[in-house]
Amino acid sequence: MKILIIQQKMIGDVLATSILFEAIKQKYPSAKLHYVINSHTYPVVKENPFIDTFHFFTPKHEKSKLKLLKFANQLRKENFDVLIDVYSKISSQIISMRSKADIKISIDKGHNHFIFNNRVKYKSTAQTNAGLAIENRLQLLKPLNIEVSKIVRPKIYITDAEKVNAKLFLESNSIDLNKPLYMLGVLGSGSNKTYPLELMAKVIDNIADTKPNSQIIFNYIPKQEDDARALLKLCSVKTQEHIYFNVFGENLRDFLAMTTHCDALIGNEGGAINMAKALMIPTFTIFSPWIKKEAWNMFDEGNKHVSIHLKDYQSQHYAKTTHPKELKTKAFELYKKFSPSFFEQELKDFLKRLS
Repeated sequence: MKILIIQQKMIGDVLATSILFEAIKQKYPSAKLHYVINSHTYPVVKENPFIDTFHFFTPKHEKSKLKLLKFANQLRKENFDVLIDVYSKISSQIISMRSKADIKISIDKGHNHFIFNNRVKYKSTAQTNAGLAIENRLQLLKPLNIEVSKIVRPKIYITDAEKVNAKLFLESNSIDLNKPLYMLGVLGSGSNKTYPLELMAKVIDNIADTKPNSQIIFNYIPKQEDDARALLKLCSVKTQEHIYFNVFGENLRDFLAMTTHCDALIGNEGGAINMAKALMIPTFTIFSPWIKKEAWNMFDEGNKHVSIHLKDYQSQHYAKTTHPKELKTKAFELYKKFSPSFFEQELKDFLKRLS
């Protein structure tokens, strides 16, 4: 059996969908599994032993319908038996339509019935602490007679050499791995997914006060450096002594290898949090007020993995009739109501459990 799985979008999405490969291999060990992903997301699934072949969707395919069609035709020649299109976006639908696969599976979007002969309606309520992002993806395997109640966790595979190099890098920058080391996801993927800097500074001050011997490194990408520096200046002078601002990964694999040596990853919900969970590193997640926590609080159990949301403290802002798009437009207004004092004790308790 030859299977193609298509998952475009961000790193967290690609990582979450990688569970399908392990689940399929458990049922069909001889199956040949191919993965279509955006090229920049490859580092989170590199070395994954359950994925046989990668096909990269690039910005060129996004900008040119002709190049996209050529890409779809190349995949058509692979003669897949099964195709799973996780998000059923316009570009992936073109790939799906061109495929000769007998079994085509996707989320039920109503209008895509003429493309997919197996469509799955996503649940709105999670049954386990795996979260909706995991549970709904596993439902896509029902047409393949795979038991979807058996939860599979996303995993990232880092080589021993990568871990050793990261250890040497941290130590060369005066990081003492015998002391607590926390990676902070200080900036989200966008401003409406970033806890306001003045509030995040108070959170970091709280960490330094709770753990006086802690060492803190920021997770940010080069284009976010100005915002990261602005946050550094907002922290107290005492807290700044704990922060190793210039210690960061040159690329995503470096970041992942460094994270394996951290005691926790704390910060904005997003790819970094999901990657830390896949590396089995404890996490404390601050959700944006407009993001649905139930969808992405994967495997949170209130101990090793904790997540907090404005709705946990002020549910009056979330009427049942409020549409997510409306909440998104109010993100900055809602963030201002999300005081660090709401979860100060939860964060302290989380840090103490790491001891």
